[in-house]
This record gives sequence, C-alpha cells and structure tokens, in this order.
Amino acid sequence: MTAATPDASQPAVPYGTPEAPRIAVRGEARLEVDPEIARIGITVAARGRDRRSALDDLTRRNAGILDLVKSYGDAVERLETGAFSITPELTKHGRGERVRTYHGSVRVTAELTDFTALGELTTRLADLELTRVDGPWWALRPDSPAHREARKKAVHEAVQRAREYAEALGTSLSALVELADIGAESTPPAHPQAPGRMRSAAFAGAAEDTPAPLDLEPQRQRVHAQINARFTMVPPQL
Repeated sequence: MTAATPDASQPAVPYGTPEAPRIAVRGEARLEVDPEIARIGITVAARGRDRRSALDDLTRRNAGILDLVKSYGDAVERLETGAFSITPELTKHGRGERVRTYHGSVRVTAELTDFTALGELTTRLADLELTRVDGPWWALRPDSPAHREARKKAVHEAVQRAREYAEALGTSLSALVELADIGAESTPPAHPQAPGRMRSAAFAGAAEDTPAPLDLEPQRQRVHAQINARFTMVPPQL
C-alpha cells in the first residue's frame, strides 16, 4: 500500500506546541466610501450612401465629441478612443454585391473626477446627433486611501480577535507568527470586477435648446479586505 503524497500546492500549516500555543484568526473589514472617478462611454455614428460621405460625417462628429469633452479641462482626467468601424450594408434583393449604405462608428471613453461637470457633459453629449452615451461607471482609483484603510481595519480586527481568544484562556499573546492576504499562498482564480451600474444612456438627434443637466447621484463603493493571522501565546494554565 502506497502512502498518500502531500499536496505540494498547499502550504504546510505551522502547528503550535505546548510551550508556544498558536492562535489562527481571520481579520475582515468592509467599508462604503464615495467614488473617486466616473467613466462614460460615448459612441458616435454616421451613415451615408457612399463610403466617403459616411467617413466625412463620422470624422466631423468625432471631432465635435472630442472638442466638447476637452472643453471641461481638469474635470476630465482621461480621454481615450477605442473601437472604430466603417461597414457596408448590402442590398437584400438583387444579384451581385451591391452596397446599399455605409455605417460608421467610433467609441470614446472619458474619465471624470468632477461629478458636477459629469451631469452637464453627459446631457450635452446625449443631445448630439447620432450619439449614444453609456454610464456612468463609478470607481475608486487603484491607489485609493480607502483600500489602505480597509487593510488596516482588517489587521486590527485580527489582533483584537486573537486577544479575545487568549483572554478567554486567561493568558495573552506573545508573538506574531504570520500575516497574509487571503489566497497569498496560492494563485487565486481571476474574477473580473463587476462594472458599475448604468445610470444613463441616450440616442438622440440635435435639439433646439440645451437640455437641463442630469442629476447623477454617485454610487457608493464597497471596499473589502481579508487577512489571515497566526499568533503564539503564553501557555495558559488549564
């Protein structure tokens, strides 16, 4: 009979000893904070009977979109052009490859930090000819202080929980053995972050008057931190 081989992918658990009993706990923190940035997606379209006219209209509308977004200055932190397409549409009847019309589109993404300007810009964009606006998607920056605050709270909770276990045994903690993020010992599966809620979208033609700005309420962001901690404690008198 062959002895079972230990799984090399699983880290060895450091057990305590009677002289240095071990306590293993998990610290967790959940925060709700205001978002720091908002992203909107802008899709401008054009249509023409020949390729050149469709492309000219698309170029003109795309330039208008970029000029409008850039006019908000420092309120816009990032502006990027994504997908571009110009596609022929064939006639449904008749022989041969006869083109009925051409469809063109450009996708632009804008990232804003001024949420007051966001409502006005979103409304003005949606009022433009053959322009679609998606979003906003609210988010925190990767280096947001909220992430650091959540990690600190998770550590404090782990220490407090370990102390309570030690006090229940009439003793105290003596040393920290290990502190690790959940899944730090192995490669966690990739889980894409869910996008923010879509709050406004529009497909509109040009209007005579500029519409009133949308009143957009920022969506609170949830920040979660978890850690594993192992301590040794002074041997209790049982």
